[in-house]
Amino acid sequence: MRTLYLCYFGLREPLVQTQVLPYLREIAQSGIEVELLTFEPGWPSSWTREDTVLWRDQLSSTGIVWHAMAYHKRPSLPATLFDILAGAFKTVELTRRRGVNVYHARGYVPAVMAALANSITGAKLIFDIRGFMPEEYVDAGVWTENGLIFRLAKAAEQWLLRKADGFVVLTEKAKEILFPGSLDRDSEDKPIEIIPCCVDSGRFSPAETYSKLQRKRDLGLEGRFVIAYVGALGGWYLTREMADFFRAARIQDPSIFPVIFTQSNPELIAGYLRTMGFTEADYLIRRIDPDELPDYLMACDAAISFIKPCYSKLSSSPTKIAEYLAAGLPIISNSGIGDLDDQLTQDRVGVVIEKLDQEEYKKALAEIKQMINETDLAERCQRTAKKRFDLKTVGGPAYIRLYRRLKTGE
Repeated sequence: MRTLYLCYFGLREPLVQTQVLPYLREIAQSGIEVELLTFEPGWPSSWTREDTVLWRDQLSSTGIVWHAMAYHKRPSLPATLFDILAGAFKTVELTRRRGVNVYHARGYVPAVMAALANSITGAKLIFDIRGFMPEEYVDAGVWTENGLIFRLAKAAEQWLLRKADGFVVLTEKAKEILFPGSLDRDSEDKPIEIIPCCVDSGRFSPAETYSKLQRKRDLGLEGRFVIAYVGALGGWYLTREMADFFRAARIQDPSIFPVIFTQSNPELIAGYLRTMGFTEADYLIRRIDPDELPDYLMACDAAISFIKPCYSKLSSSPTKIAEYLAAGLPIISNSGIGDLDDQLTQDRVGVVIEKLDQEEYKKALAEIKQMINETDLAERCQRTAKKRFDLKTVGGPAYIRLYRRLKTGE
């Protein structure tokens, strides 16, 4: 079996590095031949020949054959339509030249490319749905609900659900919305797998000879109660509300110290923190490589995740949740995000905030501190990461199972 994974992102983007390539390596190790098609901004001039050869060789050594096309951004709709048609033609060409028999499409735009190519080649199609794209654009204020573009996107969604031969969703809630009453197959007997965003839990296990206290000393944080945030700022991510939480927490406990690891503009949260009385000595904002994250999280005591609660986020599985838990950190989260409410409360690895206000923030901090006093908390968090969000025991096997179900019809 040879699969072509279509991804409408560039290879070097953090999302691809943390949430595409690890899965593809697991799939390749199972004996499935893997081809990857990405869309690179500024391709080919944005890549040196040396970098292109280096990445192709690195991916090839893990069983992945990489292909790239140019990504076009503006004007938005015509550019995307152009990329869809170009991607569909490229998919057909690769199918015939490379002997591809399965298309694995990450998200809606690649799925349209794959479905168009499927009409010509007959290759099987996995629709890796990720989030509810039409609703995400409405919730973000980009599209109007029931406007023309939204209705076209929903029509395309229904077409893709009919065309696909198998499905991946991130949450139980998403499965129930898209395939109500289904267990592991839809109404047409096509397989469904629920695969949340996973991480390699082993990367986050601290070395036995290296303690949290030592890491805090390295960063000058000894005696501080360190709360981590990992990921983007602004947009879906409730940046002002997180700053409000840090303010309320610091009033209750002056030792509170926020650390923010982000690729976004630091001023998106630093500006809020300054207006709330924080000085630059009261927080740390740093851009780090994904490989550095486990080492930095070792210095933290808890973690936070505030995301805009809306319909589209019922399909969401934030990668940061898996990272926090794998690092042994309890989580403070707002409610209404994917399956997170049940997962945190059932496993007793975090606190869910129903209302984003000062009283709830103070209550959440008190609860998380009480939880930290439980001697088995870190191990409990890591067990949850292993059980629910581990690349090698959950994510990888589920993807491989889906491919085998497609092949055998089971």
